[in-house]
Amino acid sequence: MKNRLTNFTIYLSILYTVTMLSCGKALPTKESLKSEIFEVESQFCDYVRQHGIAEGFAFFADDSATILRGRDSLIKGKNAIYHYYSNPQYLGAKVDWKPDFVEVSKSGDLAYTYGHYTWKVPKSNADTLVVQGIFHTVWKRQTDGTWKYVWD
Repeated sequence: MKNRLTNFTIYLSILYTVTMLSCGKALPTKESLKSEIFEVESQFCDYVRQHGIAEGFAFFADDSATILRGRDSLIKGKNAIYHYYSNPQYLGAKVDWKPDFVEVSKSGDLAYTYGHYTWKVPKSNADTLVVQGIFHTVWKRQTDGTWKYVWD
């Protein structure tokens, strides 16, 4: 009888431990992750408006981020991205964008967006060059839970 009681106690202890471990923080749903990415895109755009293009694109970049500019120019790394956008031609420029679509990986650690952007670049003769197009950004969840882009 004592052995049965001891075995039962051990069984209950194991069951309690497994139950408590499985009751940890629930994983986010795909829809909540998509909402996070929409919000991060909005924060990114707002940050660029407030702090400038070089600061914004560097702040939201993963250390290993790569951007494609022009038809065949890859700028690799957060520092190189900052340097690229520190060019005087971007000092007075404004950019605005909003994703039209967001998708998140099953694992919840990668996402991508695409949508429309508008660049407004002042010219020396007081005119403004307006360039519109489509962007595509790939986002990676960082170890601290934040999102940084790895491709733009």
